[in-house]
Amino acid sequence: MYTLGIHHVSINVSDVAEAERFYCEVLGLEKLPRPDLGFAGAWLQTGAQQVHLLGKGSVEPLPEQHYAFLIDDADALLQRLESHNIAPRSVSEIAGVCRQIFVHDPSGNLVEFNQPLTLNDA
Repeated sequence: MYTLGIHHVSINVSDVAEAERFYCEVLGLEKLPRPDLGFAGAWLQTGAQQVHLLGKGSVEPLPEQHYAFLIDDADALLQRLESHNIAPRSVSEIAGVCRQIFVHDPSGNLVEFNQPLTLNDA
């Protein structure tokens, strides 16, 4: 048995509708059909992977625990965030490796956006 990759990441959110607006309207993820699982939630598609929003209130998100979206244009993302009045928590670059943008979703989950760099781009 070999793992083939990440199928989905599940994220606890305090307000499914608000989180869905953030992930779909701001970030452009696609909403998928979701069976009735006995609690609120949403399934979203991004590339070949999915993000599952779980409408289950729990403890506050851990400050540095996060997941990362692979992106191809950090500047375009920054403009999109600004157009939605969303200020990044941080914007940085690891020389020759990647550009990183961190934001919090409406439930306080830390989300990274990672644009890989090639040695030619550094």
